[in-house]
Amino acid sequence: MSVELREELNGRIIVLTLGGKLVKEDYAQFTPDLERAVKVHGKIRLLVELRGFHGWTLGAVWEDFKFDVHHYSHIERLALVGEKKWEAGMATFCKPFTTANVRYFEQSKSDEASLWIHEDFVPANQPACS
Repeated sequence: MSVELREELNGRIIVLTLGGKLVKEDYAQFTPDLERAVKVHGKIRLLVELRGFHGWTLGAVWEDFKFDVHHYSHIERLALVGEKKWEAGMATFCKPFTTANVRYFEQSKSDEASLWIHEDFVPANQPACS
């Protein structure tokens, strides 16, 4: 499995790139960074890029479920960027497990996903414009 994590806007936005087949141990690699960002900011936005993604092992599905339940209301927006039709279904499947606004984008529209995840972003400690 290939896992890359990048923080934007001081950890308010997390970009997670996943490739191959996700296994249980992969969660130990990226979950601490997500947990830290949630602890610091309360709510985060998550952009998940699926590149050559082949799904999850059973152990990874369980880790994902535990993460989703624990962070049900901590993700404000979730953008999934993928290459396959079944990946688009993941956006619909995950909606009951989060209060996040969830959207799927084809790989060819990854720029739109990035724009959407950054849209209307008001950094902490700055008031929104009236």
